[in-house]
Amino acid sequence: MHRFKSRCGRPFPLGAHYDGKGVNFALFSAHASKVELCIFDESGSEELARYVISASENNIWHVYLEGALPGLVYGYRVYGRYDPASGYRFNPNKLLIDPYGKKLVGTLIWNKAIFGYDVDSPDKDLSFSELDSAPYVPKSVVVDDTYDWSGDVALNYPMSSSIIYEAHLRGSTKLNPFLDDCTRGTFAGFADDSTINYLKHLGITAVEFLPIHAFFGKRHKRGYVIDNYWGYESFSYFAPEQSYLSGGDINEIKDMVKKLHAKGIEVILDVVYNHTGEGNHLGPTLCYRGIDNLSYYVLSPDNKRYYQDTTGCGASFNIQNPAVLRLVMDSLRYWVKEMHVDGFRFDLASALCRFNGDFKQTSGFLYAIAQDDILQKVKLIAEPWDIGPGGYQLGAFLPGWSEWNDKYRDNIRRFWKGDAYQIAELASRLTGSSEIFNHNNRSISSSINFITAHDGFTLRDLVSYNNKHNSANGEDNRDGTNANWSWNSGVEGESNNIVVENNRLYRTKAMLATLLLSFGTPMIVFGDEFARTQMGNNNPYCQDNAITWITWEGIQSSQKQLISFVRKLIRLRKRLKIYDRHSFFTGRTVNNQGHKDLAWYTEQGCEFTASDWHDGERRAISYLIKDGKSFVMIILNANYHSVDWKFPDIKGKYSYELLLDSSGQLKDAGNLQKTKQITVPAWSVVVLEAK
Repeated sequence: MHRFKSRCGRPFPLGAHYDGKGVNFALFSAHASKVELCIFDESGSEELARYVISASENNIWHVYLEGALPGLVYGYRVYGRYDPASGYRFNPNKLLIDPYGKKLVGTLIWNKAIFGYDVDSPDKDLSFSELDSAPYVPKSVVVDDTYDWSGDVALNYPMSSSIIYEAHLRGSTKLNPFLDDCTRGTFAGFADDSTINYLKHLGITAVEFLPIHAFFGKRHKRGYVIDNYWGYESFSYFAPEQSYLSGGDINEIKDMVKKLHAKGIEVILDVVYNHTGEGNHLGPTLCYRGIDNLSYYVLSPDNKRYYQDTTGCGASFNIQNPAVLRLVMDSLRYWVKEMHVDGFRFDLASALCRFNGDFKQTSGFLYAIAQDDILQKVKLIAEPWDIGPGGYQLGAFLPGWSEWNDKYRDNIRRFWKGDAYQIAELASRLTGSSEIFNHNNRSISSSINFITAHDGFTLRDLVSYNNKHNSANGEDNRDGTNANWSWNSGVEGESNNIVVENNRLYRTKAMLATLLLSFGTPMIVFGDEFARTQMGNNNPYCQDNAITWITWEGIQSSQKQLISFVRKLIRLRKRLKIYDRHSFFTGRTVNNQGHKDLAWYTEQGCEFTASDWHDGERRAISYLIKDGKSFVMIILNANYHSVDWKFPDIKGKYSYELLLDSSGQLKDAGNLQKTKQITVPAWSVVVLEAK
């Protein structure tokens, strides 16, 4: 390979960009003294050439290689002080990934050479490693962003009509029997008709993928898990995880997005900008740490050898730094403009909004998002907490944001577990959690309602286990939360007892009905619609195996019936016009029409009183909502026994129709017009329409 003719190039755009005649390289580092661009063969195994980047403009180092083409493999070596106590961790012996690199080649090999310090030294990170890391780290690849997007249309569903399906890209298709081995667990596998048509059959409007940014899942070092299955340790915010590409072409992602859009399904990415896979001061030097540790991470003001960490993952990404904030914003815009994704779920979003250690609604991150005309058009979902002081910020995000509502999760679990004193809070959770979100003209859809997520029990395990069973994770069952609010129905784990199994089925269906008929935006976890189990593991972050994969061929007939039930629920939600609203309920009379926009009733057909709300033993409730010319009445009964429920007195002549009985026991509801009541089975949700 001949050497390319080089010249100084341009400082923008950052990253590697092909212009038809060559490639411009631009890298931010505010504290480096020298930067080298290293060119490798197409496998990334052999270094072919080095170019000293002498041009630095406003802390951006840039060079242009004439004749360079897409497919060129490269990395950086960055020179400067190595003084960890002062925050400097430059080491030119470490080959570094381009933070803006859009594709990677090669695997990360967990060798001591990937660390900036001598791992055998008693001084640990205060020592300096002279080992060359190039043979052990992935390299960046120049890409051509051209793609034929003709025919692709942004769906732009309002949150009020969205049904979100949280899925692990690999786990959802790894055992799909309709796929070839090479496409299972990849973007191509998810783009297959067998996958997409299933989601379409359910009625899903958006799939929310667990992280797909490159995270180098496999580690081979004592003290680390073997598999980082979930992917919450991003090393790149542009390049996808290589193992998710069946053929190495990043257009595979675009093909998947385009096909999902064609079937009416949006794509939301779970993104992790709060920390990186480099970890704490003893972690490897693969990218940001070696490029400019002082800029990219929040360092301890008392000793810059160490990091401030509000994430629990070793170090917080320094979003306060304008260059780092620009990286995050550029990444988000890239995935919208070039990959056509429809939104983002921000992991530990509170950590992104900190200024001088405190959460601020006036943070640069929130303001940057708010003024961006591209990002304002997509869905923005916050996980509104981190582990730092004042990190729990549910309800604190700006208008236009939706937020994971863990208060919804816990209350719904406890109600269907049969806990006392849940009714008063339940009323708020069912109707959008107004005390949390009803401010700044935020929408009733701001609450992302979920009962289960990737982190925690599946819905099946929620009704089958009292305790977590995480021994397979290798941490002596210490990991994972103990606050599961679960009930095993009388037997821990799998059971052949028909009474136990019936109870589990009734409560599973009741919780699914509650989720899909609550106001707010529902999120289902992949596999909950057919009672997928993780065998009691509530923290399977390292389980890249049958514990977390969907065993499609193992789905039994009873589970297929549950799938049909979920499909019916989604269709019912879409049919009822009561969910097409922006504002919260007031509980007041509507336009002098003689009825309230929403009213709560007891089994006697009487409106709730203060004593009813404070009755700790009450485990059933109903509410009535006007739906055009009709009324919708929803009854939830978490008692161990059935309850005779009288219909409230509505002015005018109305006939009642049974739309749903989650238990499936009311084959014949009887003459509802004559009796003016219905027997609501134990552990069930009943929906009626009064016309």
